[in-house]
Amino acid sequence: MSRLLRDTVLEIDLDCIEYNMKNIKDMVGEDVAVAAVVKANGYGHGARGISEVLIENGVEYLAVATLNEAMEIKRELPMAKVFIMGHTPDHLLQHVVENDLTQCIFTLEQGEILADLGKETGKKPVVHIKYDTGFNRLGFVHGKGSLEEIKKICSLENINVEGIFSHLALTGPEENMIQHEKLTWAISELAREGIGFKFRHIEDSIAAVDYPQYRLNMIRPGAIIYGIKGCRLNELSLRQALRFKSRLSHVKQVKIGEGVSYDFLWKAEKDSVIGTVPFGYGDGYPRNLRDGGYVVIEGKKAPIVGVICMDQCMVDITHIREAKPGSECIIYSDGSDGAMTISEAASLSGTNKNDIVTGISLRVPRIYTRSGDVKRVIDYTQELR
Repeated sequence: MSRLLRDTVLEIDLDCIEYNMKNIKDMVGEDVAVAAVVKANGYGHGARGISEVLIENGVEYLAVATLNEAMEIKRELPMAKVFIMGHTPDHLLQHVVENDLTQCIFTLEQGEILADLGKETGKKPVVHIKYDTGFNRLGFVHGKGSLEEIKKICSLENINVEGIFSHLALTGPEENMIQHEKLTWAISELAREGIGFKFRHIEDSIAAVDYPQYRLNMIRPGAIIYGIKGCRLNELSLRQALRFKSRLSHVKQVKIGEGVSYDFLWKAEKDSVIGTVPFGYGDGYPRNLRDGGYVVIEGKKAPIVGVICMDQCMVDITHIREAKPGSECIIYSDGSDGAMTISEAASLSGTNKNDIVTGISLRVPRIYTRSGDVKRVIDYTQELR
């Protein structure tokens, strides 16, 4: 811990990541591959810090959204199979080929560029076709015209069209079924032409748990890897992997009528004891939680008072007599210690759980533990290890 340069940290329990992955694998069985989604810095947990555990637990791919995310993982784990699910601009596709990345494509032109690069480098770029079944984000538009374009891609030399995939909008069972049928129709039509795909996938975390009938032969779990539940119909045993915490930096007496923080939007209704904690919205804590946010100190809730600052916030510790500078403050946890859960934070701030965890900024050091022991520290501002 002596390597840490601040008190506000994010702890990630790798045993929880492993537990969740084992349950995901057990849920889908041996015939369904897993592309573990580690985009957005592993949903805030740190892609580099968790990827090795995921590989140890049998994932087929580490899935990211962008080229730079893929490159970060490749620098750490050169032999890892990494799938870029998002768009890589044409002028950057050479990096995809040079680094043996698997790329999502949705135009014939992308396929041709990759095939040409494969010929030049003596490699065979691997791609997954993105087929739009109604999400209207990326992908070939559903219909026979697109199938002709896909057939042309599949006929190119020096390219490996390994997969085809889409994404459910999750608006409801009927719409999910329609989207699934559009993708399977495309797969069947292409099969008539002798074109097959090693991997076919349409499901994310929620869909993989709630709609087992649409799993095909690959799923792309994200949030559930980290113990963040979003499923509504079925249950999967998960353990939240992260714990966000800090320490009291200052304790002060505030007299009745005195204000705290910007604009004095909070004023003491009685003589109070106020603690300052060195975290704020610059660390990814939602600024609008000032009216409902709290931390847990010495097992007791300490409500946030006053406007949350970029780097600090203040809490009312009048009722926590044992609190003193250096006392641990739990910001988020799984709730077993009375602290705010990711779900509660999302609800109170009017957003979703993924927004909460991916918003935790890079200046917060990540501490990785296994069996209670610290295995690694990643401080993105210092790159301590």
